[in-house]
Amino acid sequence: MDQNVGAMDKRVRTVVGAVAGAASIATLAGAAPLPALAAPVLGVVALAMLATAATGTCGLYALIGVNTCPADGRGSR
Repeated sequence: MDQNVGAMDKRVRTVVGAVAGAASIATLAGAAPLPALAAPVLGVVALAMLATAATGTCGLYALIGVNTCPADGRGSR
């Protein structure tokens, strides 16, 4: 699968993944006033965001035809 996630998109996904992961852990520890169901949902969001940032590919982007990589086709690493 070709890379379809650009450099800025990777940065945003990394930040969103880190925040979601921290919120998930805080919910599990009882430090965040969120429902218990929020912890696994936030955990899955965190893993998805961090995985797509690390690999540079997004399955949803591929399905809908979005590509945030540079036009030269090399991708950003």
